[in-house]
Amino acid sequence: MFESWPLLSLVIWTPIIGGMLVLATGGDKNATEARVLALVIAVITFALSIPLYTEFNSSSGSMQFIEHHEWMSLGKMRFYYHLGIDGIALPLIILTTFMTVIIVIAGWEVIKFKAAQYMAAFLIMSGLMVGVFSALDGALFYVFWEAMLIPMFLVIGVWGGPNRVYATIKFFLYTFLGSVFMLVAFIYMANKNGGSFEILELHSLPLTKTEQMYIFIAFLLAFSVKVPMWPVHTWLPDAHVEAPTGGSVVLAAIMLKLGAYGFLRFSLPITPDASQELAWLMITLSLIAVVYIGFVALVQKDMKKLIAYSSISHMGFVTLGFFIVWSIYDPQTQDVKMIITGINGAVVQMISHGFISAAMFLVVGVMYDRIHSRQIADYGGVANTMPTFAAFAVLFAMANAGLPGTSGFVGEFLVILAAFKANPWFAFLAASTLIIGAAYTLWMVKRVFFGEVANEKVKNLTDINSREFFFLSVLAVMVLFFGLYPAPLLEVMDESVTNLVRHILQPKIPQ
Repeated sequence: MFESWPLLSLVIWTPIIGGMLVLATGGDKNATEARVLALVIAVITFALSIPLYTEFNSSSGSMQFIEHHEWMSLGKMRFYYHLGIDGIALPLIILTTFMTVIIVIAGWEVIKFKAAQYMAAFLIMSGLMVGVFSALDGALFYVFWEAMLIPMFLVIGVWGGPNRVYATIKFFLYTFLGSVFMLVAFIYMANKNGGSFEILELHSLPLTKTEQMYIFIAFLLAFSVKVPMWPVHTWLPDAHVEAPTGGSVVLAAIMLKLGAYGFLRFSLPITPDASQELAWLMITLSLIAVVYIGFVALVQKDMKKLIAYSSISHMGFVTLGFFIVWSIYDPQTQDVKMIITGINGAVVQMISHGFISAAMFLVVGVMYDRIHSRQIADYGGVANTMPTFAAFAVLFAMANAGLPGTSGFVGEFLVILAAFKANPWFAFLAASTLIIGAAYTLWMVKRVFFGEVANEKVKNLTDINSREFFFLSVLAVMVLFFGLYPAPLLEVMDESVTNLVRHILQPKIPQ
């Protein structure tokens, strides 16, 4: 039914054009119309992304829903509007469109100042992020990658907290400067490739080990900032603290995944020899993020900062799962099952973290809207006055700590299995997050939700309304569903991950 539809273009440009229409509704006098239009566009975009899953052929690891048109040429350089997705990009696109609907609903009553501009920024950002996941031309990828910084910059800068200017400048400089090195790498490879930026061609581009090392480092500088990895993570807590709730949700749920996606789409397949050579560095940085940043989260007094550092720690599992491949592969047995398990676990962790981190920031947002404080010390006994809300909050906290039965457990467990195959010490350090994560998460839950009512502000709290109940319950269903039944995720990505693994290990694995 949808074979002749340009589905990817529709999912990219519907929210972008829709965001422009929302802007055209005018100022705050038409705020209700802007909100309704934004919700309609977000729901339509999400609906358009569903056929990508239902029509996807999970038995094939090749790109699907291909759109290929000539864009422009400059000298010998050729640029194409080339789109396509595999089983790795697909769940990330659906996560993006899904979370955009949640963000619009979450900000419905909260954003009273420039509501149209707020909603439009997230719609446009959604389309640009889907563009990043869909682009199969390096130049097109870079355009989408850089363009999405603009609406995020405005979201923090206009609707952020007291130090929003500092946070936006730091966010922009970190991410933009890292991306410049990626652009240089693209231009170098395009010159070697006859002027073409086609990503699938770059995957097979013959590069010397020295060239691979330089290109890998260029990609590392771009993607590690976006993940973010230690030690280039310091922009994230500031951005989260100053961003409005919707900004924190999109940062944690989707934007951090862009850097991880870059490692899978570029670093591993284009520079496999350099990836192998520097795997020790990536594994070390990942384990530092998992363990050290977990301890940093433990001492935070601001709930948003705690969750921000928690995100960095959990994303360490993602990069660990990607680069543990080189410590697992045995040329004699040529067994790749555990390598696939590790990468599958990392991708599941990306999706799971998208739901859980978004839910955690929305929980903080609900409380902030009532008391206007994110300090743990300003709360206590919230469960006495907001029992329904507290039940959701505790569920998401358990998922954040990796409780079995929630999606937070599945990805971490698969990565730990792969890490144990590589080196038991890797697994031990990675598994420590289950203890550290439980420590900082439960310590926060105990101080915020349980015990006696701490003060008059907490005493006067009212439980969540139907709007808040809706978006929290939807996220709770997702967290439990993928925790109990992760097969829909694993099945759709398995063949694509297998295809990737066989590519990066060539010619070590016979075809």
